[in-house]
Amino acid sequence: MLALSICLALLAAVGNAAASVLQRRAAADAGPAGTAVRGWWPGLVRRRVWVWGAVMLGLSGVFQALALATGPLAVVQPVMSTELLFTLVLGGVVFRRSPDRRTWWAFGAMAAGLAAFLALAEPSGGRATVPAADWLWAGLAIGMVAAVLVGVASRLPSAPRSAVLGTATAMGFSATAALLKDALGRLPDGLGAVFGTWQLYAAVAVGLTSFLLLQVTFRAGTLAASQPALTLGDALLSVVLGVTLFDERVVVVGVRGVFEAVALAVLVVACVRLARSPLVTGGEEGEGTW
Repeated sequence: MLALSICLALLAAVGNAAASVLQRRAAADAGPAGTAVRGWWPGLVRRRVWVWGAVMLGLSGVFQALALATGPLAVVQPVMSTELLFTLVLGGVVFRRSPDRRTWWAFGAMAAGLAAFLALAEPSGGRATVPAADWLWAGLAIGMVAAVLVGVASRLPSAPRSAVLGTATAMGFSATAALLKDALGRLPDGLGAVFGTWQLYAAVAVGLTSFLLLQVTFRAGTLAASQPALTLGDALLSVVLGVTLFDERVVVVGVRGVFEAVALAVLVVACVRLARSPLVTGGEEGEGTW
């Protein structure tokens, strides 16, 4: 069952990557970031590439839901951090750039860091649903921090604004995944139990809000600035939510904890390196930035 969950999470990561590239392409073609939002949104919706990006995001959501229904949150969301790998591969095709040797090394390092962390931490177990009282404090904490980040981002220049907005967006997507997993935990009681729970509709509301914030994030700066925060923020917060809300077990004791920290450090460095790849920045000549 865990292997199935990982495969579904990888498919979801591919969908997210395709959505990121297509919607970043649409946002870049829509004009400068200062364009009025009232005129910007209709322009995006009319672009076929943006519509296809939205379709891919929806398909990714289906795969993610299936992965969450069959595996721990602390496994599914970290595996979905591989979307950055797929983002750069697909972005290289769309923007007609090929990975250099350092990018391939970063690819390998990120995959190795993620695999090592999951193997060492061994996320497992947990409960299927979360008491409403636990959601109250978790929702307040996530909402307050995300609101503060959005407020701070409005005062920052392009690159840091994109990174901060990316962090807020990642928190929204992580909360969406947790809410969705909670709703799907009622599947043994039938579909009526799933559609009758508030968690499902909260997941839709938070997911749509995060989707809108994602568009603002893409407009604020390049993927080089936003993608590390989007990728790592979602993965790391999901591990925390899996442990605190779903009582999932993660091994962090003794020497193993040290190696887990090293694996996470490798994952973070590789993620940042990938986001600064010439595939994204356009290389030394600055051409092809996306």
